[in-house]
Amino acid sequence: MIELFKDKKGASFVDACVLVLAIAMVLALVVKVMPVFIAKQQLDTFATELCRTAEIAGGVGSATTAKGEQLRNQTGLNPTIQWSRMGNIQLNEKFTVTLTTSVNIGLFGEFASFPITLTSKATGTSEVYHK
Repeated sequence: MIELFKDKKGASFVDACVLVLAIAMVLALVVKVMPVFIAKQQLDTFATELCRTAEIAGGVGSATTAKGEQLRNQTGLNPTIQWSRMGNIQLNEKFTVTLTTSVNIGLFGEFASFPITLTSKATGTSEVYHK
């Protein structure tokens, strides 16, 4: 009876199968979660470029609206844009732009799908003197 439990020739095969299954599950999780990190990076870049446009233009107006549309087309994101100030911004005055968007994580299709809200802020200083 004791000799019956000493024979473990197939145990390493079962261990290898479990290891491969665990690695496959981790890779599947990474593939589903990575787009959220990419979207956050794109949203940060979106906010930074929009803020830089407002710095160069000296305010929030048509230049920032055009840049926002261009960035929407490039990134595929459609964030809500909120400015701390509108119109002309005088030289050396600070302003902030806040972008908010929702990204859906679908771990197992529609079953475990839930939205995550991403927020990005950028602060800038106007570089234009308005008379």
